[in-house]
Amino acid sequence: MTKITLKPEGLVNKAYLPYLKAQQRRQIFYGGSSSGKSVFIAERVVLDVLQGRNYLVARKVAKTLRNSVWNEVIKAIALLGLQKLFDIGKSEMVITAKNNGKQILFVGLDDVEKVKSITPQNGVLTDIWIEEATELEYEDYKQLEKRVRGLSKHAKRITLTFNPIYQTHWIYTEFFGEWEDGKSCLRTDDLLILKTTHVSNEFLSPDDHAALEDESDPYYYNVYTLGNWGVLGDVIFRNWRVEDLREIVSLGDKQIELYKTFDNIRSGLDFGFSSDPAAVVRLHLDKKHKRIYVIDELYERGLTNDMLAAATRPIVGYGRVTCDSSEPKSIVELKGYGVNAVGALKGADSVVFGIQWLQGYEIIVDKRCVNTKNELVVYQWKKDKDGNSIRQPVDKNNHLIDAMRYALENDMGQKGGGITTVKH
Repeated sequence: MTKITLKPEGLVNKAYLPYLKAQQRRQIFYGGSSSGKSVFIAERVVLDVLQGRNYLVARKVAKTLRNSVWNEVIKAIALLGLQKLFDIGKSEMVITAKNNGKQILFVGLDDVEKVKSITPQNGVLTDIWIEEATELEYEDYKQLEKRVRGLSKHAKRITLTFNPIYQTHWIYTEFFGEWEDGKSCLRTDDLLILKTTHVSNEFLSPDDHAALEDESDPYYYNVYTLGNWGVLGDVIFRNWRVEDLREIVSLGDKQIELYKTFDNIRSGLDFGFSSDPAAVVRLHLDKKHKRIYVIDELYERGLTNDMLAAATRPIVGYGRVTCDSSEPKSIVELKGYGVNAVGALKGADSVVFGIQWLQGYEIIVDKRCVNTKNELVVYQWKKDKDGNSIRQPVDKNNHLIDAMRYALENDMGQKGGGITTVKH
């Protein structure tokens, strides 16, 4: 076998060089337009195949392959000066490395049978690259996951590249639970997420950068220039962010996790069973700075009341839990199982009043409270027949938010027939 030595410096964007040999099974490269992420992955595909990997490159629709990922890989081979090392089958869209027989195969997911039967000529598929991954349904992704199997000395990997769209997308809920806004990278043993923008692309001209910065539409600027996930419609809560509330802080001469310094605790519970989850939330209220810290959560379907009590106690301890009062029997049963449960007082207009009260605070969500984060992302106002928002929330994606309202009802006080203060 011919030894190949190639230095990617100067050919690969510096922002991506640390990830040329990343081994996480699930890898996500996303962000703004013209950030160079697809070019980088195409270059990595070419280099990896020469080192013994087999790739499947996929998009949702087969007819989009040739003018997108196929061209990107062909250009990457030329950019790296490696044309002599590959056989390029243009008609069947198969690229084969001459040094080891490993291949780059291309497939559209609108041909399900082809996906099921596709296999390289030498060895097993070690890698899948999904371009424009937001085009895919969750079922498409799961089907592709099954294709990466078999014995190989190389770690198996699935790589997704895309511009973010709405936070309701399955990719966001599937992979971004531990993602912290304001950061550009997340690395765990199994997951890599890298966010880049046009600023990361050293091969753009000044005019290219300027054109992206001149975008006037707020949504397009947020998504395609800044590389952020878009928000859905007229969302109710924008006054929140995610932080690591388990981080270690100094308290005198002691080192302690931040959330353990919280002492003004509130807990709430919204009942559910089959279609709706049972939702429990634990909060710290900082009245002085008008902040609510979401410390812990439970979000689970199919729990009988004894199971719910067993799952709730480690979260709330012996503290009071204010529950949805529409299920008095369940509240009594929770008490019997050792949970200090009380019913919420839900007066007229208590939902809207509670929302308005919460909007007056800054909400900081621990990064482990994924379901609270997901609800805050999508909870929105209803629209009338003309598409105008009305002051009535859509009654879904709100189980933990309802639990927050219950938990804080005594702090909200009495106003306009809303929630009434009561001492339990």
